[in-house]
Amino acid sequence: MTTVINYLTRVVFGQGAITGLSGELQQLGSTAPLVITDRGVCDAGLVSDALHAGGLPADLPVFKETPENPTEAAVEQALNFYRQHRCDGIIALGGGSSIDLAKGVSLLATHEPPLRQYAVIDGGATRISPDMVPLVAIPTTAGTGSEVGRASLITMHDGRKLGFLSPYLIPSVAVCDPELTRSLPRMLTAGTGMDAIAHCVETYLSPRDNPPAEAIALDGLQRASGSLPAAVSDGSNMKARAEMMMAALEGALAFQKGLGAVHSISHALGGMEGMKLHHGTLNAVLLPPVLRFNQPYCDQKFVRIRGAMGLAPGADVAKAFDQLNADLGMPRTLTEMGVEKSVLDRAAEWAYEDHSTASNPRPAQRADFRQIMLEVLD
Repeated sequence: MTTVINYLTRVVFGQGAITGLSGELQQLGSTAPLVITDRGVCDAGLVSDALHAGGLPADLPVFKETPENPTEAAVEQALNFYRQHRCDGIIALGGGSSIDLAKGVSLLATHEPPLRQYAVIDGGATRISPDMVPLVAIPTTAGTGSEVGRASLITMHDGRKLGFLSPYLIPSVAVCDPELTRSLPRMLTAGTGMDAIAHCVETYLSPRDNPPAEAIALDGLQRASGSLPAAVSDGSNMKARAEMMMAALEGALAFQKGLGAVHSISHALGGMEGMKLHHGTLNAVLLPPVLRFNQPYCDQKFVRIRGAMGLAPGADVAKAFDQLNADLGMPRTLTEMGVEKSVLDRAAEWAYEDHSTASNPRPAQRADFRQIMLEVLD
């Protein structure tokens, strides 16, 4: 049984949702779509499986060079591929990287370059118009929620990881079939799941006033904290997989309200040249120290977080996430992930300038960001 949801965009959710793919493209008027994905998804057979199940030709053009963290260079490469094949729409199949890359292609297919002028920290959100390429997002992970999010995170030619935010970047349709996450490896299930949790927590703690988003975020947190260990321990547990996919979706539906310092830092570190850092895993490591930093400014909200997670009254929320990370096998420190002390000053500067910093519940300065990273460096 599938459910159709209209909230920010059209969402077709449930096991078997992929079978409606050709009909969704038909409604959008796309007859020659480009598939944007990555090599891992291709090698796992998910592209061919999805096209077959969705009633689409097996010979659609496929761009499979999405890097682990999408880059401006990859956007330009995929855009050339899109134009070469005279495409009129995009199917983004994969994790947040493929979907974010597809958003960048959809943007530049109809807007003048360079991409940088549309970055939110440069006032670019107002330059993004509704004239976008039809985009169907099909997540194969349960983490970023990019399939319903208004943001795209792209690492620029100069190494900066920048956010592009606009309601016009939200995909035209999200097809969310938990079956596509069944083969997701254990550590990717854990890392992407912690990304979904970080979205729910940071959105809820954001000081901006948006009660519906807060309610959605708490529901997502309850689902994810209760289901992630089961999804990690048994990838074939489709109930847990479905709960995690819904939690990821809810995290992104809610983070229209803004994120916070966890994402400020993970965006900064994720753009560092020479380091391949998984975004969700970074969020997992950074969440406990950021919670300790923020707690004095949002103590009352911690009460409801404890409730959503099933913790005892007065329980240490940051410590609970430390324990969850340990149970999932997440790295304990940034050093384990390959982060060196020498990059902290630059990362603190970039984090301070990041668009997520404005919605952190406690005002944070460069020195605060550096101290938070030092706390979990080694």
